Amino acid sequence: MKWIPNFNSSNSLRVIFVIAVFILLFLSSIAYKHNQDLNESSKLVMHTYEINIQLERLMSAIKDAETGQRGYIITRNGRFLAPYLYSRDKVNASFVTLKKLTADNPIQQQNLENLFKLIIQRFVSFENCLKYSEPKTYDKRKLDNYMFSGRIQMENIRFQVDKMNDIEKKYLEKRLKIYDQEISLSPIFSISLFLTALTFILMAYRQISRDFERLKIFNKKLLISSGLMAESETIGKFSTWQWDLDSNKIDYSDNQFRLLGVEPNSFIPEKESFLEFVHPDDKDVVQASMQGIIERKNLPFVYYKIVRPDHEIRHFKSTGKLLTDQQGSKILLGINFDITDEHLLNIELQERNKELEKSNKELASFNHVASHDLQEPLRKIQTFISRVSDADKAVMSDSAREYLSKIESSAKRMRVLIDDLLLFSRTNTTKKEFIKSNLNELLENAESELTEIIQEKKAVITTSKLPKLEVIPYQIEQLFINLIGNSLKYSQLGRIPEIVIESEKVLSADYPDILEQTIKKFHKITFKDNGMGFDPQFKETIFILFQRLHSKTDYPGTGIGLAICKKIVENHKGFILADSDPGKGSIFTVFLPD
Repeated sequence: MKWIPNFNSSNSLRVIFVIAVFILLFLSSIAYKHNQDLNESSKLVMHTYEINIQLERLMSAIKDAETGQRGYIITRNGRFLAPYLYSRDKVNASFVTLKKLTADNPIQQQNLENLFKLIIQRFVSFENCLKYSEPKTYDKRKLDNYMFSGRIQMENIRFQVDKMNDIEKKYLEKRLKIYDQEISLSPIFSISLFLTALTFILMAYRQISRDFERLKIFNKKLLISSGLMAESETIGKFSTWQWDLDSNKIDYSDNQFRLLGVEPNSFIPEKESFLEFVHPDDKDVVQASMQGIIERKNLPFVYYKIVRPDHEIRHFKSTGKLLTDQQGSKILLGINFDITDEHLLNIELQERNKELEKSNKELASFNHVASHDLQEPLRKIQTFISRVSDADKAVMSDSAREYLSKIESSAKRMRVLIDDLLLFSRTNTTKKEFIKSNLNELLENAESELTEIIQEKKAVITTSKLPKLEVIPYQIEQLFINLIGNSLKYSQLGRIPEIVIESEKVLSADYPDILEQTIKKFHKITFKDNGMGFDPQFKETIFILFQRLHSKTDYPGTGIGLAICKKIVENHKGFILADSDPGKGSIFTVFLPD
């Protein structure tokens, strides 16, 4: 019987893996080492040649300058000066290149500096020779001296160039010697690398063997996890299913059958068998969603009812996601949720919301009617008091006049309280229509409303430019009136009230503890005054309805004004805060969404 090797066995795969990796590592290491050495050697040789070439170019340029100078002195023909004139550029170009090539060699750098000094001296000699060869400045003695010194300078330049070339040759010989040594060590290096690679491969082989053992353990854990998943479906009242769109095969989890009120695997999962459980009112919706899966390859959330065999109606929610495996098969993974309890709870919440909305409307109606009904007897009280003449008051006793004064004062406070209650109720119940408004205009309207008290106290209001925002205009105007009015009310005696209003744009991320992070930008508007201030411990209390920090005899009011401010800002999805230093003034900061 002919033996056929089993390449599917784990042992064969391990052997193939070891051999393949070994060959790859060995060949790669040898090839890489040789390539690296050859490349480095080539670079060093080219580096030396490049320096030699540049030194030759530099010498050539100086010789051209010398030849051109002599030709000009002999013939007085300007054409001979062309090599001399261009020689400086050539010398400078070669010098820059040599500077870069010898950047890593301090000795050659110093030699290059010395060479450059000699070249400068030579060109100075060139210039002097040309100078004293001209008819107007001709001086034979000086010309002979500079010509002779130029010859000596050229010898020095040649000597310096030869010195640099000799150094580069020594470097080249040393580098070639190192290269020969590296080549001789290459076999040892290759064997060492081979043994190291072999060691690592054997370790990998051992690790693979261990991985197989761990894989068995993981498979056991996977079985346990599958059992836990099944239990989770039962506890969470959901199920999973898979639909292979290519083969049109559907698989249900066990809990899918239980949610339908039957035993697991009691029927073949198919579209038609599932539709038998769907409530008649929702069959069209479910059929349309199934068709959408086939056509559009997706399943958005679908809500429907199913009828169990015991005639119990349950509410379901289904969703799915299309996946493509490595073979290209399209599989739709889906989840069904039994949301009957949530559905019943939502119905209950809706009923409660309706009752709450009805209660709020009745409360708002009661508040409005009560406030208006209170005004009628109040008007009569104020009317009757106003009809009591000074003559009538004169015949009254002192106690009667005091009682009448207290009745009049109480009626006025009642009038203010009713008006503030109506204003607070209006911020809650009135339709909130947002309009793009210029806050500068709303601030001007607020100041006009307070003109009398501003003039009376000779207040100074300084305002920076405010933005244009989508706001409820009359509410923002009321906000400005209340904040400015509050600063005027609590100004210090003997000091002219000063109110500074400033605005800037800020990021909500800079105020994560107080601002809504879903809104990226806010406008920060500050109202700073020099009034009497208040204890900072009350900076949150002052925004509560009917809360007062002073007695009603010291400062008239109802304690509703700042509560109205807070409600207005909340209506705009903003935030308001206060801070103060007693005796130095207060700062109210308003944040409004951009």
